[in-house]
Amino acid sequence: MSGIRAVFVSALVLTVAVGGAALASPRASAAPELDRYLNLPMVNRDADHGPGGVNPALPTDPAVLRGLLDEARERGVAPTSYQALLLQYRLADTTAAAGIDLKSWNPRAGVTANRGNLAKSYQFYKNLQLDHRELQWAGMGGLVGADFGGGLLDFELATNVYAFTRLAPVANAIVTETNRAFGPAIIDRLPTGLRALARVGATITPADLQYVQGSILVMQKNIFSDLMPMHRAYVTGGLPALREMYDAGLFPADIMRAWEQVATKTPDGIAAGNARLLKREQGDIVSKQWDAVRAYRGDIGEAMTYASTLAGSPSVAGVLPLRSYKPLQLTGTTPDRRVVTVTVPLPSWNWSVFDQRWDYITDQLLPKYRYQVENRWSDLRRELVIPADAQMEQHRPIWNLLPMMQSALDTLKAEVR
Repeated sequence: MSGIRAVFVSALVLTVAVGGAALASPRASAAPELDRYLNLPMVNRDADHGPGGVNPALPTDPAVLRGLLDEARERGVAPTSYQALLLQYRLADTTAAAGIDLKSWNPRAGVTANRGNLAKSYQFYKNLQLDHRELQWAGMGGLVGADFGGGLLDFELATNVYAFTRLAPVANAIVTETNRAFGPAIIDRLPTGLRALARVGATITPADLQYVQGSILVMQKNIFSDLMPMHRAYVTGGLPALREMYDAGLFPADIMRAWEQVATKTPDGIAAGNARLLKREQGDIVSKQWDAVRAYRGDIGEAMTYASTLAGSPSVAGVLPLRSYKPLQLTGTTPDRRVVTVTVPLPSWNWSVFDQRWDYITDQLLPKYRYQVENRWSDLRRELVIPADAQMEQHRPIWNLLPMMQSALDTLKAEVR
């Protein structure tokens, strides 16, 4: 009996040992898998570096990412060590909710390849506003973004180079008429973009258009990838989800404070929080990229960014078109000492310059969008429910760009005193 007992005990010990090893194997295998994804650099947080998420080594399946993230939390890993993993999860979850395939999202593939991504992005923005009145950045971004998306549709077609080449003689005529009315000394006071358009508008090539449209698509993805994961975290996990992102170092303390203000759901808190989110978008995320576009091939970038300012017309009630805000006004003295004043329906500024863009945003977009949310919600809702793809099509500016310039020339009249 003692021999049988010994054999039985040995078998039992072996069974427990093997079973225990089997039970432990998922954790043992999970740890090395997780370790591969810790402390990864976010080499593709700027979408200009390639398609997909923030690091090509990371999965793009939200379920897989969520499992890895849960493991990191359970193990007590510092949030800063799973920073890239956390943003990848939030981004993958957000793109899945918007119907966008993160793995294949490549802004440099052009507008045709990205038209669906554009429409889905802006539709997602607008839906967030419709469901959450405090998310005013999202609603404004959906409306204004779809307007700019319409401009990108025009950039796509190489035949639209013809429209730009036709702008050059009109710009030249405006410069010439200004010279006739004021004399050559006043020419340097014309917007640099208008003078650049007069010089190089006829030499813009399809490659130039492709570069600019690709750069704007990169900016669009960068904005989505930075701010939409925050919005998705807010609506699915509240402030605790955002604090985890803050603890991971994904945004600074003032952005966390902005979300706390949004979460108060008070008019002033909502306005202050959303204004800071908008400044992050335009100042922290895309400011340097706009500068690079404006500097592209010297006068070419200057001319094209000025043309986009000329064409821009945000779909927010009461907001002036970009060209009508601070229109070009010149005052000078003729050789016979008479004072000449002229106001032209052309912008005196350039959307690609952050300080000038922010001045327009704070004077026009922010206060007037807030007014719509607080006082004209039913009217705003009618705009928000228009499908983003339809709105993009309605706001293709190329059909109006040349008439705008011709109108400016026709109304260029000098008032002599």
